[in-house]
Amino acid sequence: MVKLSLFLLIFATATVFSHAGSSIISPTEIKSFEPKTVQLPVAAKSCSFTVIIKTSCSSKSYTRDKISLAFGDAYGNEVYVKRLDDPYSRTFERCSTDTFQISGPCTYDICYQYLLRSGSDGWKPESVKIYGQNIRTVTFFYNTFIPDGVWFGFNQCGRGSGSGVV
Repeated sequence: MVKLSLFLLIFATATVFSHAGSSIISPTEIKSFEPKTVQLPVAAKSCSFTVIIKTSCSSKSYTRDKISLAFGDAYGNEVYVKRLDDPYSRTFERCSTDTFQISGPCTYDICYQYLLRSGSDGWKPESVKIYGQNIRTVTFFYNTFIPDGVWFGFNQCGRGSGSGVV
C-alpha cells in the first residue's frame, strides 16, 4: 500500500511539473488578415530580426510552394516578407532548418506570427523562432501542414503569455 501511494505521488508530481509552463496552442486560419505592405519612411528606424524555420521530418521531401511570413507586436508594428522560399536553394526541405535575416520596422515583443503557403506541393513546418534587437525570443510550434492560400498561425496578443514560448 505504501509503495502504491508513493508511486501515485511521484507520478502525479511528474505529471504536474511536465505540464507546468507549457501551453498547447494550435495554429489557426486567419481569414481576415491583410499584411501591412507600407514601406518605411526614409527617416524611420529599421531593425534586424533573425527567423529560424524548422521543417518537420514528416513534411514532403521539398516544396516549390511560395511561402510568406508576417509577424508583429500588440502595438501595430509588423514585419512582412512576401517570399521566403527559393526553390533553387533547397529551402524548406524535409528535416531542414532555414535561417533568414530580415529587416523591418522595430517592434516590441512579438505576439503574432502567420505563414501563407501558395502552391500544390504542401509543406509542414515544425516551428518558427524569431529573435531580434530588444525583444524576447519567441517560438511558435506548428507541426501541422499549412493550408493553401490562407494565412495560418498564431495570435497571442493580449494573452499575457510571459514565457516567450507559444
